[in-house]
Amino acid sequence: MDLLHLEPKAIWKNFAALNAIPRPSKKEEKVIAFIKNFGESLGLETSEDETGNVIIRKPATPGMENRKTTILQSHLDMVCQKNNDTDFDFDTQGINMLVDGDWVKADGTTLGADNGIGVATIMSILESSDIAHPAIEALFTIDEETGMTGAFGLKPGVLHGDVLLNLDTEEDDEIDIGCAGGIDVTASKEYNTVAIQGEGIAIEIKGLTGGHSGMDIDKGRGNANVLLGRFLFAGIGQSIQLSDINAGGLRNAIPREARANFSVANADAYLKIAEALKADILNEFKSVEKDLTITISKAQTNGSGISTADSESFIKGLKAAHNGVYRMSPEVEGLVESSNNIAKVELKEGKLRVLNLSRSSVDSTKMAVADQLRASFELAGLDVAFTGSYPGWQPDPNSEIVSVLERIYTQKFGEQPRVVACHAGLECGIIGANYPEMEMVSFGPHITGAHSPEEKVNIKSVQKFWGYLQDILKEIPTK
Repeated sequence: MDLLHLEPKAIWKNFAALNAIPRPSKKEEKVIAFIKNFGESLGLETSEDETGNVIIRKPATPGMENRKTTILQSHLDMVCQKNNDTDFDFDTQGINMLVDGDWVKADGTTLGADNGIGVATIMSILESSDIAHPAIEALFTIDEETGMTGAFGLKPGVLHGDVLLNLDTEEDDEIDIGCAGGIDVTASKEYNTVAIQGEGIAIEIKGLTGGHSGMDIDKGRGNANVLLGRFLFAGIGQSIQLSDINAGGLRNAIPREARANFSVANADAYLKIAEALKADILNEFKSVEKDLTITISKAQTNGSGISTADSESFIKGLKAAHNGVYRMSPEVEGLVESSNNIAKVELKEGKLRVLNLSRSSVDSTKMAVADQLRASFELAGLDVAFTGSYPGWQPDPNSEIVSVLERIYTQKFGEQPRVVACHAGLECGIIGANYPEMEMVSFGPHITGAHSPEEKVNIKSVQKFWGYLQDILKEIPTK
C-alpha cells in the first residue's frame, strides 16, 4: 500500500521503506544493513557495535551547539504474529500495509509500528535539512522484543549523550518515566511416550484478541493457554492422555490460539462436559472476545502420547500456574505492578515446554511471581529455568527533561500530559545501568493492538507526535 500521500510524508516514506525489510527479533541482519546504509548514504558517522546495535551521529544545527547531546532511541526488530489463515513468511516478506480510515494497519499480520514508527521518525530527523536540533546520537537497538539483547550488549562509553529520548511509548498523551522489569520462566520435561488407550478428542481455540503481555494484561482478555487448561482439567479422572499441544507463541504476546489432541476413556461423556464448559467460557468473555470460537470434536488418536498419570500431573500444574495481574501498584494508581503471561504450551513426541514472561516494576515481586510459577510446575514434575532477567526503570519525576516535555506538551496541546510509569518493558532501565547519569524519557504516537495482528497506528497521532518531537529538540537544555 502506498503511504506516501499521508502526512508527515517523511515518516511514512521511511516507515514504508523499513517495513519492506524483514526484521524478526534475532534475525535483524537485513535491517541492520538497511539502517547502516541509510546513515552512510547521508554522509553521517555510522557504526555498529559488537552486539549489532547501530549508532548514527549527526552534528547540531547552527546555533544549537551548546545544547545537550541528545540520543534518539528505538529498536529495529518487530513482533511477528499472524492470523492462522494468513499465508505470510516474516523471514522473507515485507509487511503488507493498509490505510483504514484514520489508521494504518497490516493485512493479517503485526504492523511493526512497534517500534518501526520510532525508527522511521529518527530517520526523518537524520535526513532533515530544516529541523533545528542539538547534536544527535541515533541509537537503533536489536532484539528488544525477545530478550533486550541490544540494550544489554550496549557497553559503557559508546554513547556520549546527556539526554535519551526513547520513542517506544504507545499513547500519545503519555510521558513515560519508568517501566517494569521482566524474567523468562521456562518449564520443560521430556516424557516417555506410551500407547493411547482411549478415544481421541481435538480442541481448537481461536479468534481471541491477544495483545501486549504488559500493556494489555489488565484488560480481561482471554489467554488461549489458560482456556485450553480449563478444558484439559475437565478431563481429570477420565483417563486423559495428552498427545499434541500447539498453543500460543511469543512470550510478550497474549496467546490468541491453541490446539490440542488428547484421548479420554469415554469421548461422549467428555464432550458433554466440554460443551457445557464452552458455553460458560463464551458467556464469561462475551463482552471482550466477540470473535472467540472454540471447536471440540472427536478425532483420530495419534497412536502415542504421555501416560494418564503424567498428563494429569502436568494439567494440574498448568491449572495452578498464575496468569494475569499479580499485584497492582499501591503507589501509582492504575498501574499494574506485577503480572505473568503463560505465553506458549508445546507438547510434541513427549517433549513439553511452557514459556512464561513475568513482569514487575519491583524486582522482589518479579521474583515472587517467578518463584510461584516454579513451585507450580516443579510440583507437577517439570524442570524450571529462569533466564533473560532485566531490570525495571525507576522513575525520576523531577528530572529536567521531564519538566521540558511537560511544559511543551501543555503549551502545544492545551492540556496536561499523563506522566506515568508503564507495565511494558522498555530498554531505558537496562541502558541506564551503564549510563546512570543520563536523563531518560519515553513517548510516542498512539498504537493499539501491539504484538497482535490487530496492531494499528493512528495517522493523526503520528502528526501530533512529529510536531511535538520537533519542538522538544528545539528546547533541549544547554550543557
